[in-house]
Amino acid sequence: MPMSRKIWLAAGAIAAAIVAAFLYFNVQEQTAGGDTAMLLPVDPAPLVIETRTGKISFSIEVAGSHDERERGLMFRQSMDDDHGMLFVFEATQPLAFWMKNTPMPLDLIFIGQDGVVNYIGHGEPMSEAVIGGPEPGRFVLELKAGIAEKAGIASGDRVRHPAIDKVTGATG
Repeated sequence: MPMSRKIWLAAGAIAAAIVAAFLYFNVQEQTAGGDTAMLLPVDPAPLVIETRTGKISFSIEVAGSHDERERGLMFRQSMDDDHGMLFVFEATQPLAFWMKNTPMPLDLIFIGQDGVVNYIGHGEPMSEAVIGGPEPGRFVLELKAGIAEKAGIASGDRVRHPAIDKVTGATG
């Protein structure tokens, strides 16, 4: 076999190995948690919403890092009525969410820096429609769809949790 043909065959084999390795590692990266639900630890402190008719408690997961907020409840198939996820942002800002890769409908409760509910949005499963409050916020609480209405949660209600109280300065 001529030398130039051997070189071309070797170069082709190396190129094929590089492509195969790239495809293998790219698929591994996408399937290593890319389509599985993130489960954060349940915070030991309950989140309490003070409504006009009384106080309602929820056990929550706190999404405090950028990666946790980005992933949120994606791929989560179900959630208990008394459970939610609190998204905590570093600063008050316009907040916008979508439901991409989220198979269950949700209530999105937008909370200002003062710990007061300023908007309740409703997310449809897998939708890429933007859901955002009319004013900047600092926190968003995601609950199973229909829970906000069932519990009587409304704009103006106060939300208490150590992560929120730390910002508002509220005590006890």
